[in-house]
Amino acid sequence: MERRQESLARRLKAGDRRAAVELVDIYYERIYLFLRRLGHSRHVSEDLTQESFLQAWRHIGQLRDGAALNSWFYRIAANASKHYWRSRRGKETAGIEGFETTGGSEGGDDKAAKLEDIGRLEEAVAKLPIKQRQVVVLHYLEHLTIAEAAESAGVKEGTFKSRLNRALKSLRTEMGS
Repeated sequence: MERRQESLARRLKAGDRRAAVELVDIYYERIYLFLRRLGHSRHVSEDLTQESFLQAWRHIGQLRDGAALNSWFYRIAANASKHYWRSRRGKETAGIEGFETTGGSEGGDDKAAKLEDIGRLEEAVAKLPIKQRQVVVLHYLEHLTIAEAAESAGVKEGTFKSRLNRALKSLRTEMGS
């Protein structure tokens, strides 16, 4: 995967339009869902996803390490989200989506209870301050390592871990466990 990212980054820097199409194929859904999970509406997430691709294309020359393409691109999307929230400060947010249930042969009552818990968790994550919501989404929903997620958020690992710890404490309190 790392070699593929390096190759893609090299081709993007060279202005290869096919590499740009490949970038969209690989990242469009991931970035869109990341933005939805940060609390943006469908429409806003689509706009911010497109803006993220435009910013990536404009600033591909700033990518120093092709292996870091993944975290670099998430950081662009996170910055687009941050700028959007700043411009909309104090206005209502959409709920987050994207928590997945694990499939299985659960009984109806068990499945209903699990769906109710997931709904409560979605609401609890949506109530978190944006910086805490971002770390939860990057690490647990986007499955980035602490190092990758911290780089994507534009903070040091220690800061990322601290925010994650505070977010988890808030979620435990909110969920009552």
